[in-house]
Amino acid sequence: MSDLWEDLEKRRVLDDSLRQEIERALGSRGKKALAAIDAGKIKKYLDFFIVEGRTASYVVDEDFCSCSDFMYRGRTCWHLLAVRIVALTGSFVTVDRWYTETFGADPETIE
Repeated sequence: MSDLWEDLEKRRVLDDSLRQEIERALGSRGKKALAAIDAGKIKKYLDFFIVEGRTASYVVDEDFCSCSDFMYRGRTCWHLLAVRIVALTGSFVTVDRWYTETFGADPETIE
């Protein structure tokens, strides 16, 4: 699998061959990560990444994710994989502000 990360780092583009390699190497977690990337659900705030999942949004910072898969099962989740992919390819949404507890709420509307 290290070849996958090396390929991503060299090419920095999610082309069809890399997408197939991700799905082959990472299985369903890779497919979920790619789907989230394609849907623009990976956001880079000033302080860390936020990944919008099916039921909640998760904080991803380096090798940490706030999802239950990571927190309670100690597994590498698809959220971490998605952030690792976008960090190498630059295919994330940039949000030029600090993240708030209200999961992405506009700070102007928070009282």
